[in-house]
Amino acid sequence: MTPSNTNPLNSAFFGHPKGLQTLFFTEMWERMSYYGMRVLLVLYMTASMQEGGLQLTVAAAGAIYGLYTGSVYFMGLPGGWIADRLIGGQKAIWYGGITIMIGHIILAIPVDGTFFIGLIFVVLGTGLLKPNISAVVGQLYSIEDNRRDAGYAIYYMGINLGSFVGYIVCGYLSTAYGWHWAFGAAAVGMAVGLIQYRKTIGNLEGVSAEPVQLMTDAGNRNSRLVIGAFLVVLAVVTWLMITGALVFDPIELAESVAIIFTAVFVIYFASIYFLGKLDRREKRGMLALLLVCVASACFWSGFEQAGSTLNLFAQDYTDRMIGGFEIPTGWFGSANALFIVLLTPFFAALWINLGKRMVTPAYGIKCAIGLMIMASGFIVMYFAAQIAATGLKAAPFWLIMVYFLHTVGELCLSPIALSAVSKLSPRRFMGQMMGVFVLTYSIGNIIAGLLSGSFDPNNVAEMPSLYGQIATFSIGIGAVILLLGLFTKKWEKEVEVVSQ
Repeated sequence: MTPSNTNPLNSAFFGHPKGLQTLFFTEMWERMSYYGMRVLLVLYMTASMQEGGLQLTVAAAGAIYGLYTGSVYFMGLPGGWIADRLIGGQKAIWYGGITIMIGHIILAIPVDGTFFIGLIFVVLGTGLLKPNISAVVGQLYSIEDNRRDAGYAIYYMGINLGSFVGYIVCGYLSTAYGWHWAFGAAAVGMAVGLIQYRKTIGNLEGVSAEPVQLMTDAGNRNSRLVIGAFLVVLAVVTWLMITGALVFDPIELAESVAIIFTAVFVIYFASIYFLGKLDRREKRGMLALLLVCVASACFWSGFEQAGSTLNLFAQDYTDRMIGGFEIPTGWFGSANALFIVLLTPFFAALWINLGKRMVTPAYGIKCAIGLMIMASGFIVMYFAAQIAATGLKAAPFWLIMVYFLHTVGELCLSPIALSAVSKLSPRRFMGQMMGVFVLTYSIGNIIAGLLSGSFDPNNVAEMPSLYGQIATFSIGIGAVILLLGLFTKKWEKEVEVVSQ
C-alpha cells in the first residue's frame, strides 16, 4: 500500500504525517521503560541482600550489564530481518512491545531466580521493536518528501523525553519503595505505549503492515523453524542455569562474546571490502568508514559507564543531600537526556553554518573530536575520584559536568556516524553495512561492562587511576583517528561527489 503521506495535506502532527505521532509516543514509552530499568541494573545487582539486591560483585554485575546492553543492540539484526521477511514492521513493533512488557513484569516479581528471565525477554523484545520502529519513521515519507530529517529530529526528542521520564520515575521509586516497584513502573510505561500504539495504529495507514520482501512458503517455514529452535535452545539453557545444572562465569562469557562480536565485525567488513567487487573509490570510502566504526566502539565503551561506574559513584561517593531531601541515584542519568534536548538545536545549526562557510570536517575528524570530548568527562571524574579518595563526598556538579561533556561528545559522534554509514557505504551493501555498524554499539557496550569490573567501591584509592586510564586510552585513540581523518577527507569527498 502506498502511504498517503505523499499527499502534502498529511501534516496533522506538527506539520508531519499523523503516523509520526503514533511512533513518537510508542517510542517515548518504550524508552521510558528501557532507560528506567537500565539505570537500576548494576545498583540492584550489587546491592546487599538486606537492601533487596542480588549481592553480586561489581565485576560480575558489570559483565552482566555489558552482556545485556550489548545483546540488545545485537538482536536488532535478526529483529530487522524478521520484520522485512516474515511479519512486517507494524507487527514487529507490537510483538516486541508485548515481549518487553512481559520482561519488565517478570523483573517486578520479587523473586531473584526470575531476574535473568526478565532480562532475556527485554533483550528479545527490544531487538524486535527498536530497529523496526526507527525504520517505519522513515517509511512515512516519500522519497521526495524533504520533511524526513525534521521528522527524525522530532522522533529523537520523543526518545529523550521518554528517557528523562524513566530516569526520574524509576529512580525515585527504587529509592522510596524498592527495586521491584521501579521495575513494575517500567512495565506500566511499556503497557501505556502499547495501548496508545494499538489505538492509533490506523495513523500509519498501512505503512510497513506487510514484509518488504515475501519469502517462498518453504523459506517462510524454514525460517520459523530456525527461530523456534533458537527460542527452545535459549529456554533450555536458561532453565539449566536457574536450576544450577549449568554454571557460567559472567566475566569470562562477556570476554568471549566481545571477541565473537569483534570477529564478526572484522570478518563481515573484510568480506565486503575484499569480496564485494568494489571499485577503488568504494574501497576508499570503506576505509574512511572504518575509522568511524573504531571511534564508535571506543566511544560507547566509555559513554556506557553511565549505567555502571558513574551510577555507583553517584550512589556511594556523591553528596546527594539538598537540605533534607536526598537526590535518588538514578536521577543523575537524566542529565544526559535533558542536555540532548537543550543542545540538539545548537549542534544542528552549527553543522549547517559550517557547511555554508564551506567548512566541513571529515567524518573521522568529527567522530574523533566527539570521542575526545567524551574522554574529557573522565578527566573530570579523575578529580572527583580524588576527592572521594580523601574520605569526602564529591559535590553533585562533578557528575553533572561529566554528563554534559558526554552529551556534547555524543552529539558530535552519534548522528555523524550514522550519516557516515549512509554516505560512505557502497550503495548495494547499504543495509548490510548499517547492520555491521550496529555491532560497534554491541562491542562498545560489552567492553564498557568489562571496564566497570575494575571499579571497586571498597577500594576508593584505585578509582582515580581507573578513570585516568579510560581518559588516556580514549584520547589516544581519538588523536590517532583525528590524524588519519586528515588523510581520508579527500576519499570521503570522492564518494560524496559520485553519490550526489
